[in-house]
This record gives sequence, structure tokens and C-alpha cells, in this order.
Amino acid sequence: MRSGPAVVAAVAAALLSGCAAVGSKPAKAPAVRINADPYPSTYRAYPGAATLIRNVTILDGEGGRIERGEILLVNGKVEAIAGLEGGGTAPAILQAPAGAVVVDGTGKYVTPGIIDVHSHLGDYPSPGVQAHDDGNEATAPARPEVWAEHSVWPQDPGFSRALANGGVTALQVLPGSANLFGGRSVTLKNVPARTMQGMKFPGAPYGLKMACGENPKRVYGSKGQMPATRMGNIAVTRQTWINAAAYKRKWDKYEAEGGEMPGRDLAMDTLRGVMAGDILVHNHCYRADEMAIMIDLAKEAGYQIGTFHHATESYKIADLLAREGICSAMWADWYGFKMESYDAIKENIAFVDKAGACAIVHSDDPNSIQRLNQEAAKAMAAGRRAGLNITEEHAWTWLSGNPAKALGIADRTGSLKPGKMADVVLWNGNPFSNYTRPERVWIDGALMYDANNPRLRPVSDFELGQPGEGDVK
Repeated sequence: MRSGPAVVAAVAAALLSGCAAVGSKPAKAPAVRINADPYPSTYRAYPGAATLIRNVTILDGEGGRIERGEILLVNGKVEAIAGLEGGGTAPAILQAPAGAVVVDGTGKYVTPGIIDVHSHLGDYPSPGVQAHDDGNEATAPARPEVWAEHSVWPQDPGFSRALANGGVTALQVLPGSANLFGGRSVTLKNVPARTMQGMKFPGAPYGLKMACGENPKRVYGSKGQMPATRMGNIAVTRQTWINAAAYKRKWDKYEAEGGEMPGRDLAMDTLRGVMAGDILVHNHCYRADEMAIMIDLAKEAGYQIGTFHHATESYKIADLLAREGICSAMWADWYGFKMESYDAIKENIAFVDKAGACAIVHSDDPNSIQRLNQEAAKAMAAGRRAGLNITEEHAWTWLSGNPAKALGIADRTGSLKPGKMADVVLWNGNPFSNYTRPERVWIDGALMYDANNPRLRPVSDFELGQPGEGDVK
């Protein structure tokens, strides 16, 4: 039996150990990835050949222009670009790898593929019948739990039309605007696939569709419920974010301290993802005063608005949008179809751009998505008539570089820079002309459309299949 100092030391050690056990914090609970994608992308790039396009005018999507340009596509990426950028006396000559396809584009233009940030293709597919009406979950004003991707029909012939007629290589499919919170959006690569997952842009962040203005108050006011006014819109939106903040506190506490796991709520999961900065906000809003209110509301609730959509009065608060780092996705001249769209001007896109804000040309329409290059041309012309010096190469940022930024994918696509995805369009003339059409379209370096090859273009005006399917001789 021990005695003396040895016993005292042993007892002290035991007491200290016990105190530590009593006073220690519970083990930290593992973070629950409530916004992890349970329907992950299975997208795989179509096989393509190394391709060198020569003797073209290149608009790079970031405001650069290269005359007598050359672009090399290898292994699905932009490998190199050369030409007379910034002057010079002779174009650099890129060497085509053995077996590469060489395309002479004399008199033609090359651009990044167009990215449409506002589409409902797949959720409102052709033919436009009630059975295909899957874009608005108009059963409650706040429906952040629904996801647009779960309505996407990949056989919508609108996808191949957007590719062939419009040079669209990526697009965001959004829920409709009946609700204050319409649900999550999904970004797609514009490729034929049997499933929605086969089109999902790998790693693209989710978006949250929100709306203000006439639509929510009309839809729900007509049902005798709130919101029936613009003040009702804001009250319901604020309360929804207050509920989301309480939900976030429960989960933050659990992940920090452990204990009993809180109950899951799909709607609140989405809003928590927004407040964490993982999900980007795309806000349908026309009037300048309402956009300003939504900016204040976002600050109160603790989230960032990424892009205002339609935004026909963005020109009135272009300085505010520039200061807040908010994009505006706009039409060139579609207005007057309801009261909140009456105070639009054709210079809207140009004036927003001039103020230093992020300007985007969008469609919101299965026909307009086939002509976004012409929409940008109209906006550029309106700006020039107003005295602004807008170059073609700068205007193309409205169609690819800025949309990629708004969707959180600018590090991978949206511009023609070495290492980026080879999402490329060869136009048969100046892409700002009404007479110009895509001649060839590559996605990840794979030739997805060729106007000169019947097996790589739509076979009719209304095709339920995809380009290249069927007995085409």
C-alpha cells in the first residue's frame, strides 16, 4: 500500500481527471451537408477531336477582340489563342496536333457559347400543353423547397433549337415567378441527354428564384390570401427569412455543440444555404423602387442578391447596383405588357453597363433564346444612338462573360481563355447581324452542331428527338 506524497499525487490526478471529464464540452457534431446534391451531375463530355479554327475574328467574352485569329481546342479545353490582338503585323501561327480538324473561318466570327441566365426550357417544354406546365408550384407564396430540375424534361426540342439557332451552350432553368420564393434553379449544359442529371453543369452552384411585384400579389390575392399587395409581398418575405434565421441558429448550434439533431425542413435548408453563400439569389423584379427595397431586405436578412431579372428599371438605380455588386439580366426592348414594365427604355442595358454594373441579356422565352445575339445587337445599337461607344467585343460580355459570373461558373466557361471549357461558336458572319447564324457549335470541344452536316442539326421544325437521331441520309 502506497502512502505519503505518492498517494496525494494519485488522488490529485484522479480529481483533476474527473473535473476535466465533467467540465469538458460534448464532442462536436459532424456537419450535416443539408445542401449537398442528392441528384448529382452525371454529365460526361461528348468525345471530340482536336480542332484548330483559323482566319476568324475572335470576341473572347471578356471584352477582347482578335483579328485574323486562331483558336485551338484540345481535350475539351481551349488550348491556345493567337492573332493580331493589340496590333502587330502578322498573326501567330498555332500548330495543329496530328490528326486535328482544321477549319478555315475566313470572313467569320468565333465567340464563347451564349449562356442564358433566365430560361424555363424543360419546365415549360414544347408542345406547350397543360400536361407540361411544371414551372410554378403556385400552392403557397413561399415554396423554396421545390427544385426546378425535378421538372426538367430533357427531350424538350427547345434545347436543340437554342443550340442550333442561337449558339446557346449553357443555361439556367428557373422556376416561374408566381411565388415570392419559387424554389431552386439548375444550370445545364445544352447537350442531348436521357436524364436531367446528364445535362447538369458539374459543380455549378444552385440558385434561388425569388420574385417581387405584380405576380405574387396577383396570384395569391386572387385566392383571398396574403400577399394581395406589395406591402404584403415584403411582409411575407421578411417573415420567411426570420423563420429561416431561427432554423439556421438551431443547426449552427447543433453542428458546433452536438446534442439532438434538429428536424429537417427542405424549404429552410434552401434558405440556410442562401445565408451561407452557397446558393445564389436570382430575383424577378421590374421596378427600381422595389429593387432598392429588396436590397435593404437582403441586408436585414443576411444574404446577398446576385442578379435582378427582367429589371426594366435598372437604369434608374444603376449606380446602386454597381455599388452593391448586383447583376441585372434584361431584355433589349420587351416592355409594356403589364404596368410594372411600362417605364422601360431601350437604353436600359447600355446605361446599366455604362454605370459599371454587371449587364446581361436574357431570354425568358423559348423563341428569344434562339436570337439572343440579335437582342444584344439591339441593346448595343440603342446605346450607340444615346452616344455611348460600345464595341462589339464589349457587348459580347453581356452574352457570355457576365452570365457566367452571375451563375458562379466564370472560372470554367464564358470566355475564350486557355484552360477554360471549349464552349465555342463559329458564326457564318458578324454575330450582331440579323442574317448571321451559327455554323458550328462545340461544347467541351465536341462538335454538337454543324449546319453543313444533316446528322448534326435538327431534322425538322418540330423534333421530339435530338439532333442526329432518325433516318437522315
